[in-house]
Amino acid sequence: MTDPIHTTQYPAQIDRLVQIMARLRTPETGCPWDLAQTFSSISPYTIEEAYEVADAIETGDKEQLCDELGDLLLQVIFHARMAEEDGSFSFDDVARAISDKMVRRHPHVFGDTTADDTATVRANWEDIKAAERAEKAAKHGSASAPSLLDDISRTLPAMVRAAKLQKRAARAGFDWPNLDQVIEKLHEETEELRAEWDAPSRDTARLKDEVGDILFVAANLARTVGIEPETALIGCNNKFERRFRAVEAGISADGMTLETATLDDMSRHWDDAKMTEKTSE
Repeated sequence: MTDPIHTTQYPAQIDRLVQIMARLRTPETGCPWDLAQTFSSISPYTIEEAYEVADAIETGDKEQLCDELGDLLLQVIFHARMAEEDGSFSFDDVARAISDKMVRRHPHVFGDTTADDTATVRANWEDIKAAERAEKAAKHGSASAPSLLDDISRTLPAMVRAAKLQKRAARAGFDWPNLDQVIEKLHEETEELRAEWDAPSRDTARLKDEVGDILFVAANLARTVGIEPETALIGCNNKFERRFRAVEAGISADGMTLETATLDDMSRHWDDAKMTEKTSE
């Protein structure tokens, strides 16, 4: 039986990409733009490429997905090259570290433990990560005790980070026991926002805080029903864009512009767009 791990040979093209980046970063003979970059200047591109991968997955365009994954891989190679230049680590170190981590976190595949379902796999994964966090804290001599919330990046999109924080806390039992209580909490937060809005003297900071509470509970609501909130919001954004473009087309077909159309005109075309989508499902 063929070992699925070795069905494709990758090193040649990976090495080619590493060498291309090395040449781009070679002083005097490389590319001026690539040579001018730093970890900080490249970071926004790394985030952007990750979102473009997600968009390709959302649209189901496999050709585009292949292209975007290549762009994201280039970001990894770029960061690794800059690290190699300052003597921190190389791409080989990056690949070795993630390989070691994957083997360590899958003892049911590479070790002698068992996991017959995804729930057990996830529980084992989180236990192993908790042990890694404690080990890392001890290694770096942290003065504070390791927290269950350690290593949740502050640079994540806010909705993603909210879901991750809540998920970690839920592992310790700090969670609402059922969906009804989450919905009740959402209603409570919206009423607090209304009260702040209706206050004789509106406090912008308080309004911001109340809106944040609503979004945080909304992320928890999504997690409770098993939906990734960021993915849901991306889908909603796409839906809004699709329907609003239909509104623009409808308004134009009526001989009007958005400036001359009334809210009723736009709402009518919005409802038409919704009905068209429902009948095509």
